[in-house]
Amino acid sequence: MPGATALVSHPACALHDTGWSHPEHQGRLPAIVKALYRQTPDLQEHVLQVEGSAAEVADLLRVHTASHIETVRAAVDRAAARGHPVDLTLDTIVSGASWDAAMAAAGSAITATRLVLDDGGPSTAFVLSRPPGHHATASRPMGFCLFNNIAVAARWAREEAGLDRVLIIDWDVHHGNGTQDIFLHDPSVYYLSLHLSGHYPGTGHDHETGIGAGKGTTRNVPLAPGVDREYYLEVFGQALEGATTSFDADLVLVSAGFDCLAGDPLGGLLLEPSDLHVMTRAIMEAAERAAHGRVVALLEGGYVPDRVGQGVVQVIRAFAGLPGGILAGNGR
Repeated sequence: MPGATALVSHPACALHDTGWSHPEHQGRLPAIVKALYRQTPDLQEHVLQVEGSAAEVADLLRVHTASHIETVRAAVDRAAARGHPVDLTLDTIVSGASWDAAMAAAGSAITATRLVLDDGGPSTAFVLSRPPGHHATASRPMGFCLFNNIAVAARWAREEAGLDRVLIIDWDVHHGNGTQDIFLHDPSVYYLSLHLSGHYPGTGHDHETGIGAGKGTTRNVPLAPGVDREYYLEVFGQALEGATTSFDADLVLVSAGFDCLAGDPLGGLLLEPSDLHVMTRAIMEAAERAAHGRVVALLEGGYVPDRVGQGVVQVIRAFAGLPGGILAGNGR
């Protein structure tokens, strides 16, 4: 399917059960699928649907400690034995299906990365990764995240696909502390985050720019609550230009959190879905100059399912070269 974008998913991701009172609940993925279904007339010739492959433990070990992996597996085993979800941390819950879901989410990130790196394949892909990942550090699951899916994909791209440099852009309303920590000393991975200042998890200050050999390959842009949309887009564009000018990436990965949208209960920013189309197009244009057009976006946060669906539609329409803006039945 020439010129297509890939939509990578795995059925196991839908089975991760945190309970319906938890913000990261099982209704998120069906809402996205419903929103995409409403776009079928426009998207059917442009979207290649691909089932991801589950990760191997070796894929996780490129990022996470063995004890971290065992902690998650043991908690999932307890949930399976008890027949109901259990708390892994104060805010992170697992069920008996969560191990398979987490391995599917991380593996789907690798599948999407492999797709965009293959000659003749799509140059862009969106991953319906659940559970999300950007808060998980090398040794600690937290913030609804079990394993750091985007870090797993970046390390796979470096160590298995042989890429020299990877740019990670994170527009989730929360700072991706796990991703930053994993690559803080690594000059081969540039981490750019725009997030709400002072918000969970309390990291992501602008003076955090990397350590040692990684100095200068971390950039944080903390923003005030309720910042004007136009200002956000201006700052985003400036930060993106700065990152792609100073860092010649072979691949761009995006932590696409939709809690940056107005009205999210865990948010505080005022973006609309159409703004994400603008941001995605800007990333694609930058990637054309610096990364052969190769961009993979992974689902992170976003806790109003219908709004998440609208946002994903706008990102995928941008990837497919379709116009954004206000769409019938899908909001702005």
